[in-house]
Amino acid sequence: MKTDREIIRGSVREASMFSELFERHAQRVRAYAFRRVGSDAADDIVSETFLIAFRKRKTFRSDADPARPWLLGIATKVMHRHREREAKHLRALLVALHQDIGMAQESPTELLADQLDAQADLQRIAPLIAALSSRDRDTLLLYAWGDLGYEEVAAAQSIPVGTVKSRLNRVRRLLAPAREQISTREDRKEAGHGYLESRS
Repeated sequence: MKTDREIIRGSVREASMFSELFERHAQRVRAYAFRRVGSDAADDIVSETFLIAFRKRKTFRSDADPARPWLLGIATKVMHRHREREAKHLRALLVALHQDIGMAQESPTELLADQLDAQADLQRIAPLIAALSSRDRDTLLLYAWGDLGYEEVAAAQSIPVGTVKSRLNRVRRLLAPAREQISTREDRKEAGHGYLESRS
């Protein structure tokens, strides 16, 4: 099986080889884009990302492999042009959660409680994420939704690993109060389940 680096190098001579890179990584790029901008824009992001990657394939670092951080870095830059779509998607997600809760009134009590908790969590965290600087938000979402490690996030953003770590630490501090509320509620819920289980 060819490495991403071999596919990209080969595609400089034979352009059709680049389709192997698309087949290998398009799903992951789409999943990342979907989480940030929703399904309507995700396909556009994927198309633009691979078009740009194809045009820039000669500049791909020969020591970089796999290409996923490079591709997600390109996708992140493409999404900067779609920032309004990302904000709209977050708002739509909140509305959909609210509607799901309304429709779940006839569901079991536990399901309704979980849905209410999820909505509260999203309402608490989404505005905090939206308020982050674009650099911090991109770093966080590449790490959390792009499923990249520190080194890969650094490669995707062309920044040092130390900068990735400091940005993520800053984000963790900013999100800590909301995360603590979520953890406290989860702890209480688990303790309640344990109490109920021990009583049955």
